[in-house]
Amino acid sequence: MLTAVNDTMPDAAPALDADADQALVAQAAAGGVAAFEALYRRHASRVHGVIARLVGYHGARAEDLTQEAFVRAWQALPNFRFESAFGTWLHRLAVNTALMELRGRRSRPFEDSDEETFDTLGSADSAGHVTALSMDLERAVASLPPRARAVLVLYDVEGWKHEEIAAELGMAVGSSKAQLHRARSLLRARLGEQA
Repeated sequence: MLTAVNDTMPDAAPALDADADQALVAQAAAGGVAAFEALYRRHASRVHGVIARLVGYHGARAEDLTQEAFVRAWQALPNFRFESAFGTWLHRLAVNTALMELRGRRSRPFEDSDEETFDTLGSADSAGHVTALSMDLERAVASLPPRARAVLVLYDVEGWKHEEIAAELGMAVGSSKAQLHRARSLLRARLGEQA
């Protein structure tokens, strides 16, 4: 029997019970669509959160990548070996989905240049207010160049080690450290302007 999902509070993260996940994963791996829907409801907000942070809070992009991560999870479930918790496995799959998209964007021209967005922060808007004054931390992180943002999110938010980040992003460990320093410096400068 499937665990009931509390639909009255969609933003509240449900208690992620590993035993319930294990039963749902087994059912979903055998083709149980209802079980996979329950897994989706249990984990969607966390998956969307990490993807949104990695892609700079671009709403539609984060939504698309969240859906892509769950499609990949559905396809890979028959090979899930229960060596880690489903939530851990899914979270890593989501991060990898976002990072693959970021790597792909590096190889083609920018459609919405993050570098240009960063350069315009702090300029006066039509009302004469400085945009940086109303900027919050999320927007500041979103304004970072993509690689610096990815390193900052993976290191400071997700708790990855520089060696893991370097391997995942295809850079040297020293480059990961340099990108983190760059991201923190840019954040300090932008957030310091608000004070």
